[in-house]
Amino acid sequence: MTVQSHADPLDESSPRYFGWRVVAALFMVAVAAWGFGFYGQGVYLAEFSRRFGWPVAAVAGASTVFYLVSALLTVFISDALARFGPRLCVLFGVVCYAVSTASLAFVDALWQLYAAYLVMALGWTTMSIGAITNIVGLWFASKRGLAISLALTGASCGAICIVPSLIALIGAFGFASALLIAPAVMAAILVPLTLVWIAAPAVPRDANGTRIAAKAGEWTRARALRSWPFWSVTLPFSLAWLAQAGFLVHQIAFLEPVLGRTQAGLAVAITTAASVLGGLTLGTVLDRLNQRLASTLAMASQVAALFAMTQTTNAIALFASCAVFGLSVRNLITFPALIVQREFEAPSFGLLIGLSTAISQFVFAFGPGLIGLVRDFSGGYRAALFLCVALDLVAAAIVMWPPKTRS
Repeated sequence: MTVQSHADPLDESSPRYFGWRVVAALFMVAVAAWGFGFYGQGVYLAEFSRRFGWPVAAVAGASTVFYLVSALLTVFISDALARFGPRLCVLFGVVCYAVSTASLAFVDALWQLYAAYLVMALGWTTMSIGAITNIVGLWFASKRGLAISLALTGASCGAICIVPSLIALIGAFGFASALLIAPAVMAAILVPLTLVWIAAPAVPRDANGTRIAAKAGEWTRARALRSWPFWSVTLPFSLAWLAQAGFLVHQIAFLEPVLGRTQAGLAVAITTAASVLGGLTLGTVLDRLNQRLASTLAMASQVAALFAMTQTTNAIALFASCAVFGLSVRNLITFPALIVQREFEAPSFGLLIGLSTAISQFVFAFGPGLIGLVRDFSGGYRAALFLCVALDLVAAAIVMWPPKTRS
């Protein structure tokens, strides 16, 4: 099948539209990216801290380096996709993920952990939200909200599938063997899927089916960085993602002393199952919502959940709080792209969402390390969760302060 035939028919609502196959492949890419590179870090953090007695903050610092490096690279993800194409970029990411995850089986020094995370950062750059939203943006305009939502459902499924599987493999075969088996299975699935279903359309088109071309007044990175409309999207989600990432990376370490390893893993699964439910519930109507108001409500729900976790050690209450928190996890990842699509010109979507994602990722890169530092300094996670609450409250206030006019 040629790339040109991929673009026919042009009706995005048709099941025969090739873009939906791209979305299906990106769903699996997101499963691996978030399962091994985001939620999986909670498993690695708990394991390395327990095995070697390394400080939580030192292990979490590797996560911070991971996000900082990938944030710098994500600034240019739209350029990389334009030059090398989606297929080669995603394949590169799969190789980096497989190599880095397998290398964790041999880590016995802290510097080795940091080195493995640097390689994993390369994979995250070409397999996570910056790349996924850009690739989806090449294929969709009128159905972009639904397409992004469906593709990013894989992020939540990554925790549902990968985290319990990793924990089960570790229990059955040991940590080292588990981290050799899992990436081998991942590569065996993603490589052929990427080769067959991930491609760029012959001609990107807008919601009216007409070719998208550059035009006068197109945004640049420098112009965006001087613009309040851009920051009114980027700043609040940077803070919200910082709080969300900090909690999710530490979730197992926070819950394991209270619930035990198995139930802590179950809590992660509940969180991400709720994320899938929340995403699918809103996915079909996201394009029609007041997305800034919906974002505020999502952040408020996380505030309520985090506060509740600081007030109880009851297993049922903690499971319920994790579920409430999870309902908004994927939507907070999806909303920035939809707001950018609505408030900015179509030709600038890839550049702006790449830059916004990179900045947000740069900020939330400090989440795991910051939460680890607060936990080590205070002697527990209560103060760390209150910090997450404060960040979400500030983010909710900012996102409701939109630009007065459309950019």
